Amino acid sequence: MHEVEINESIVADEQHCEFISKIGVPVTGWKMDLKRCFDLAVGLLGTLLSVPIVIVFAILIKLTSDGPVFYKQAQTGAIWAQKNDPRVTPVGRWMRKTRIDELPQFWNVLKGDMSLVGPRPERPELTEQFSERYPDFPKRLRIIPGITGYAQINGGYDITPGAKCQYDNYYIEHFSIWFDIKMLMGTVRVIISGDGAR
Repeated sequence: MHEVEINESIVADEQHCEFISKIGVPVTGWKMDLKRCFDLAVGLLGTLLSVPIVIVFAILIKLTSDGPVFYKQAQTGAIWAQKNDPRVTPVGRWMRKTRIDELPQFWNVLKGDMSLVGPRPERPELTEQFSERYPDFPKRLRIIPGITGYAQINGGYDITPGAKCQYDNYYIEHFSIWFDIKMLMGTVRVIISGDGAR
């Protein structure tokens, strides 16, 4: 798996995101076309396999907690994910650890709103906030967001914005289908081990 040097002093004090990008425009071309074909093939399979699992967990959520099956941030607004998040229900905590809560995203992949692998989408207000502190943070928008990504595999839910910025931009600069395949394999490893999810 690719490795990226993360500036620990930057991660520690979160003052800058010192990743120097070679390009500042959306990534396009035949590699992106190939990525889309790969997304459609795997996304369709993932959608078909995940439907019964999503139904079962929707029932479990309704039986064990109040509120809707699909969580909305209407009252809290955009909040950066954290360890032991108080918003997570008991069933939701297990879903989060095993990444089952991400299965409905396969539909977004089929629609073309997301990719299997790429920078995780952020709420616009968080992107604006972090962009003021990390000038390279908006460069994550050069490529379609993903269900999983280099930052999630290496940092988990509680990764700092500065580290996420560096990981995501590294992924964009070194993108290939083989890199995507390795990220998907890495995601399976994280799911099995339970690393990065609290």
